[in-house]
Amino acid sequence: MIKGLHHNAYRCRDSEQTRRFYEDFLGLPLADAFEIGETKTGREAGVLHSFYRLGDGSYLAFFEVPGTPFEFKAQHDYDLHIALEVDAGTLQAMFEKGKAEGIETRGVADHGFIRSIYFRDPNGYVIELAAPADSTGDYAARAESKAHAALAAWQKTKPGARAAN
Repeated sequence: MIKGLHHNAYRCRDSEQTRRFYEDFLGLPLADAFEIGETKTGREAGVLHSFYRLGDGSYLAFFEVPGTPFEFKAQHDYDLHIALEVDAGTLQAMFEKGKAEGIETRGVADHGFIRSIYFRDPNGYVIELAAPADSTGDYAARAESKAHAALAAWQKTKPGARAAN
């Protein structure tokens, strides 16, 4: 049985720039960092792996791998984003902090079940801070009860679905 998320791992351009954003700006403590000089298969590597602890005990992790190709680009929200849960007071405080520090800050977007703000980290990833609405528990139960039907309907009606059949 899967118990929960231990960590997600992403590439980063520069470990110190990444630390400043995740630790100094977002407030996630740097929980571990270690150099990987050799892979488990014996290949030489020059990698730094760093971990930032979230309040639930899970982590966001990053790999800095200088000199190896990787396309860092400003990600579109639909392509890749990391959503982190906060309370309503933190959401507003972080919105103001982002604006004050000149960090790309968007929102507040009201999605019904959550209110969200969005930042861009130094690697181009979109970071969403999401504050659940008061009725989130009710929303989760309703959403789960219709999720399979919504997916099946999408498969039948999505753009290009007829051309594929």
